[in-house]
Amino acid sequence: MIAGLGLVVGVLLGLLLQPEVPVWLQPYLPIAVVAALDAVFGALRAFLDGIFDDKVFVVSFVSNVLIAALIVYLGDQLGVGGQLSTGVIVVLGIRIFSNVAAIRRHLFHA
Repeated sequence: MIAGLGLVVGVLLGLLLQPEVPVWLQPYLPIAVVAALDAVFGALRAFLDGIFDDKVFVVSFVSNVLIAALIVYLGDQLGVGGQLSTGVIVVLGIRIFSNVAAIRRHLFHA
């Protein structure tokens, strides 16, 4: 319940305040969002499977975002940022769709 309330408050604050993302952070934001979505869908799947642990979720959320951003940063430093960004998106996208499929099977028994 607290997490849902925090999400609603965060979305409302974002809509009202309309914060600007610094230019240096813009290449990393989409990667961070996809990494965060991977953690959220993984947590929802774990909740439906009855194995959710809030500590695991927080660690997964933070580490996914940091590792994904670090990989893209490293790619930028090596001059292959676009390729590594694509790789991160593909891997996390596969994980997201896998979790969504498991959630769908759990909810609709199909």
